Amino acid sequence: MIGLVGHGGLSAGVLEVVARELEGALEGVAPVGDPVVVRAAARLPVVAGRAARRVGRPVVVVLPARGSLPEGDRRAAGELLALAERVHLLPYDPAVRQDRVAADEQLVRCCRQLVAVWDGSPSDGRDATAHLVAFAGGLGKPVRVVWPAGTVRYAGCGGAGKGAR
Repeated sequence: MIGLVGHGGLSAGVLEVVARELEGALEGVAPVGDPVVVRAAARLPVVAGRAARRVGRPVVVVLPARGSLPEGDRRAAGELLALAERVHLLPYDPAVRQDRVAADEQLVRCCRQLVAVWDGSPSDGRDATAHLVAFAGGLGKPVRVVWPAGTVRYAGCGGAGKGAR
């Protein structure tokens, strides 16, 4: 399995570029039939699920077994479920940051490799992508970083991951 993590607050324009970059990255990851695993949420997980399906990879969606998805993630979860070949329930509450990070760590543990949509910045307390990349490396998992050339993340965005090309 291929775990996918990354910045959740990317602008719509950057997400479009990331979608194309993800397709290329997923086409280049072996073995070809490995599914892409995403934790249900809006924006990047949906883009990743669509990209995986476009290149012929199955999608596995991780849903919370505790709490409920925030209102803004429910429609996205519905689309992800429609794209999914399988669903895994993990005991985490999506309203609790520490639970979300623990769920992503579990996702990384179960995967053969990680694809991270990451600009290389350190964790800012809200975005755990840097932590997850280091975590995967510590487990000896290969990590492929996807970040569109020429795309920058502005420090003034409060770490929300917004960027512009």
